[in-house]
Amino acid sequence: MPTSLEGQLVVAISSRALFDFEEENQHFEAHDDRAYMRLQLDRLDRAAKPGVAFSLVNKLLAFNVGTVPASTNPLPPQRVEVVILSRNDPVSGMRVFRSAQHYGLPIQRGVFTRGESPWRYLRPLNAHLFLSTNEADVRSALGAGV
Repeated sequence: MPTSLEGQLVVAISSRALFDFEEENQHFEAHDDRAYMRLQLDRLDRAAKPGVAFSLVNKLLAFNVGTVPASTNPLPPQRVEVVILSRNDPVSGMRVFRSAQHYGLPIQRGVFTRGESPWRYLRPLNAHLFLSTNEADVRSALGAGV
């Protein structure tokens, strides 16, 4: 049975809002996407530092304490789901998920668009809110009604 998102707040967040990838981004801007992916792969086992929205995400996920997914238990379903929605590539996505795991963030879904604008994925993800450090992406999300 598929998981229901009914009654859940779904928050999509960019990887750079959740984690501090500023140094890696500077490397990307100075080189190319292959060098960036290599750097992220080299740092795969090193958790990224918390980013500007990390504390907020931690607090949002705290609403789920004492709940479990509806598909596994008749207890109340989780109230908040956080989904990664990032312009990053899938290699960098592995580091994002490992960093989330390192900090105990129960994030299970993510979309990595490899440079494409992510706002088109907000509706399919059933996102109610989009947090990003990229102003143009936030404006596009607002324009799409999210």
